[in-house]
Amino acid sequence: MKLKKLAYFAGAACAGLMNTAVFAGSTLTVYTAVEAEDLKKYAARFNEDHPDIAIDWVRDSTGVVTAKLLAEKANPQADLIWGLAATSLLLMKNEGMLEAYEPKGLDKLDSKFSDKASPPSWVGMDAWVAAVCVNTVEAEKNNLPMPASWKDLTNPVYKGHIAMPNPNSSGTGFLDVSSWLQMFGDKDGWAFMDGLHQNIDHYTHSGSKPCKQAARGEVAIGVSFAFRGAKSKAKGAPLEIVIPSEGIGWDMEATAIVKGTDNLEAAQTLVDWSITEKANKMYNEGYAVIGIQALAKPVEHFPENIVGSMIDNDFEWAAANRKEILAEWQKRYDSKSEPKS
Repeated sequence: MKLKKLAYFAGAACAGLMNTAVFAGSTLTVYTAVEAEDLKKYAARFNEDHPDIAIDWVRDSTGVVTAKLLAEKANPQADLIWGLAATSLLLMKNEGMLEAYEPKGLDKLDSKFSDKASPPSWVGMDAWVAAVCVNTVEAEKNNLPMPASWKDLTNPVYKGHIAMPNPNSSGTGFLDVSSWLQMFGDKDGWAFMDGLHQNIDHYTHSGSKPCKQAARGEVAIGVSFAFRGAKSKAKGAPLEIVIPSEGIGWDMEATAIVKGTDNLEAAQTLVDWSITEKANKMYNEGYAVIGIQALAKPVEHFPENIVGSMIDNDFEWAAANRKEILAEWQKRYDSKSEPKS
């Protein structure tokens, strides 16, 4: 799949994001899986403090960005990763692809939001958490009960009414699958997914798409993440955002410097900024759980029980077993995946 490049620089074409001081500074090629509508805001806030560093975004879903970075291992094209799953960055750390760096202010971050090595290879930004988006209009029309748990979704009444992300393409899909295996165990986890598969209408290649489809009434239920559900609900979609009773998987959007960058000083400057109070308050505009949680304010339409429902996620285990998990999932369930665009 060809990645979409989103560049916000070069004078007037920047729509005011950066001033002419950019030309005397650096341009960072930044790979990201951050939601596309937020990229302009992220660059603008960063450039309020560092107008001399331009950002050339390369954006796609987590699985696609991860695969691209791994394919470029011998000839890196990115300077920095700002907003990719921590499990993906752990994979790259193990491949020796990241430049270790301890950013200024690291002591203010929650300890979960940083690589355990010293200096760390990556630092976290915010957490995105699994959730089930239920279109209340479609559910009523089809006489579907409101699910309360993951296992409820294996009830035959939901057959053909559920969409979820393909974990080979989507970080949200992978956090779902890896969390189910942690919550239920290997045997029961795959058995649960076998039952869920019977009710799946299709698997998407985007983590947000199932919830977007539920918001539009294209499916009754979308297995997605809470951030997307809250945004869609704020725009008037008839959604109920369900946090399943067994607990929810989660992952961090995280930041890391790509080893071999020719723009190390500028990359370090962005990493420093990415964990500031200003940056964390920006993340909190969309995410309820952030790296400096003491700064977090409630986010509109997020369920109140988010933090208490987050499982004790073993990121090291998920990263170490990623390849085998994805291969098994592909073998069992890929027949219902949407075609890749």
